[in-house]
Amino acid sequence: MKRVEGRNMITHELFLKVVVLGTVILGPYHNHVAGAADSMTKPGCRSSCGNLSIPYPFGSSDSDPHCHINRPSFTVYCDNSTNPPVPYMANRSSNIEILHISIEDHELRINVSVGRDCYNSSGYDGSSSNYPSFTQPEFPISSTKNKFTAVGCDTLTLFRDHHVKFSFGCTSLCSSNSTVSSGPCSGIGCCQTSIPKNIFNYNISIWGFSNHSKVLKFNPCSYVFVAETDFYNFSSSDLSQLPFKRSALILDWAIGQQTCEEAQKNSMSYMCTKNTNCTNTENGSGYKCNCLDGYQGNPYLEDGCQDIDECADLEMNECEGKCQNIEGSYTCPCPKGYHGDGKKGGGVGQGCIANPSHLMKILVGVAVGIIGLLFGVGILFVGYKQGKLIRLKEQYFKQNDGLLLQQQLHERDRTTKAVKIFSAEELEKATDNYNESRIVGQGGYGTVYKGSLPNNMVVAIKKSKLVDQSQIEQLINEVIVLSQINNRNVVKLLGCCLETEVTLLVYEFVNNGTLFDHLHNPNKSSKLSWETRLRIASEIAGVLSYLHSTASTPIIHRDVKSANILLDANCTAKVSDFGASRLVPLDQTQLSTMVQGTLGYLDPEYFHTSQLTEKSDVYSFGIVLVELLTGKKALSFDRPEEERSLATYFSSSLKNDKLFQVIEKVIANEGNNEQVKEVANLAKRCLKIKGEERPTMKEVAMELEGLRAMANHPWVSGIDVNPVETICLLEEKTDVYMDSAVSTSTGYMDSMKNHVTPLVSSGR
Repeated sequence: MKRVEGRNMITHELFLKVVVLGTVILGPYHNHVAGAADSMTKPGCRSSCGNLSIPYPFGSSDSDPHCHINRPSFTVYCDNSTNPPVPYMANRSSNIEILHISIEDHELRINVSVGRDCYNSSGYDGSSSNYPSFTQPEFPISSTKNKFTAVGCDTLTLFRDHHVKFSFGCTSLCSSNSTVSSGPCSGIGCCQTSIPKNIFNYNISIWGFSNHSKVLKFNPCSYVFVAETDFYNFSSSDLSQLPFKRSALILDWAIGQQTCEEAQKNSMSYMCTKNTNCTNTENGSGYKCNCLDGYQGNPYLEDGCQDIDECADLEMNECEGKCQNIEGSYTCPCPKGYHGDGKKGGGVGQGCIANPSHLMKILVGVAVGIIGLLFGVGILFVGYKQGKLIRLKEQYFKQNDGLLLQQQLHERDRTTKAVKIFSAEELEKATDNYNESRIVGQGGYGTVYKGSLPNNMVVAIKKSKLVDQSQIEQLINEVIVLSQINNRNVVKLLGCCLETEVTLLVYEFVNNGTLFDHLHNPNKSSKLSWETRLRIASEIAGVLSYLHSTASTPIIHRDVKSANILLDANCTAKVSDFGASRLVPLDQTQLSTMVQGTLGYLDPEYFHTSQLTEKSDVYSFGIVLVELLTGKKALSFDRPEEERSLATYFSSSLKNDKLFQVIEKVIANEGNNEQVKEVANLAKRCLKIKGEERPTMKEVAMELEGLRAMANHPWVSGIDVNPVETICLLEEKTDVYMDSAVSTSTGYMDSMKNHVTPLVSSGR
């Protein structure tokens, strides 16, 4: 029994010794940790809220007022109703959670909402959409640590300040999930842009060009957020649903509104304490305090910056052996890799000799350092060049009113077809960097290049010569107008590029030159038969009739001329150059505009009144019709004075019954005199001085189509038909034809009768 008691006493004594020893060893460490946590706050003040450490000059709202400076933005509201508690800026209703406060970097990381613009099969989905805003009156959004990011395949976003003094944004378009790659935001599925300095608030707007109707299966929503640079890495799966609803945003904070110099003059309010330095903030206003090198702690507390003992950590000093800590630094006889007493000069001097193995390490290190330096300089140079190119593209995009164009297309997204936005690299590659051998046309407006896209599609790329606002507006106008036209006889606009100094337009390639070339080149005009000319005239009239009467919004071309009519390999007409065109509101019949057009084709009534109407296109078409008949230019100072203006000369020839003296010989020799007369009379009516006396383009198109039908009719072409069938055909069809065509031209019906009567009476 005594043996057991003795054994228990020994065990108890050993246990007490272990506890005492542990207290001696761990006690200082525990105190150090506790002291480190409390050293960032004032004594007696709350130092944390949940997982957030609250360093002075910030403080909890439930602490004494002296625990934080007297500014609302420095007050942390701690919601103790949750476990763990959640810290918010200013108050709980702000819903802005604080994630981290940094004394060293003077940064505040917070949680903000992600914007959403959602659609479903029924259209806009308001219940799933959200358009966030943010305001912080004292702490600006960090311009170096954050990015404005948008995710989506039918997405146009704008970042605006509350007072709409400025705005910027980005666009992301893609047609299918297969074109999207995960990784950094490249503009396909995801786009990013930088945040400027001195931004304290924002409103975010989001649009879709086609309300996500074309991408709804894999991308029902557009997402937009402002977040720190490394917060987000794009994944193609995010297009179906973004995996988060809030993002981490970094704010820059500083003290007050004064600079260091101004604050130091008022020593009572100056907050930088001993062993600190003061710097002016570069974003927003105020100043920042930081501990000097060799010190650490809170520079805003009295004795907050404490000396660092570099000798206690081998990684913080370069001593070989003995190390002596001094205030703000340390000393040692010789650095690592050297030996000696260091008495002659100290440091790497005559008293310190490099160890042989260490000498080799130094040489290798120097060599690697030089190679690394050169490599780094090369990377920086390449990065600088790329960054400069990106900034230049952004500048050109803004200069060319890229956002205006996108907004215009967005507003008309329900009636327009897709217009692709090409990159500058795509078009440079398509034209071999705009090689001279690729030029297919030049003029006062600029140059047209033949290009080849990766899918082997051949395109025409229009590059303007000059850079002025009127020409930019003209090009944008052409994109807007052409995006609303769907007609086989109009040159198709495939897209545009806004990243170059001048806006580039990309069209389908029409490979047979212009009607002007074919009419005024003797080698080509002789090959244009009357049948071909009549068909071309009918196709042009059909396009203008479509623009005036059928397009969703009526369009006046305003520059109809033979040089703007392209011909393909089959001599099919393609109307081009809609830069001067105008959309006509449905409740208007005329527009007051600055006179624009080409001399020789310009409507004299429009020229004198500046009132643009559909009849102005009728007059210009009349000139093109006369060109087809005569083969002469609309205006030429090489001809005698009375023949310089083709309109005047042609009208005079008709009046004096000299039509066939001015008709091109190749036409006169084909024996189509009756048709030629009808077309000449139609041209005469189109060239009436008063617009109200001219026919509409719909009437012109019907009359030309009727003439073509008559040319192919067996009565005219001489094909033998059964007399009985002929009489029946006349009896059954005359009324129908009269209903549809008599209103277009009395002269035309007279001509038809002249053809029909002899055939019937002769029994053919």
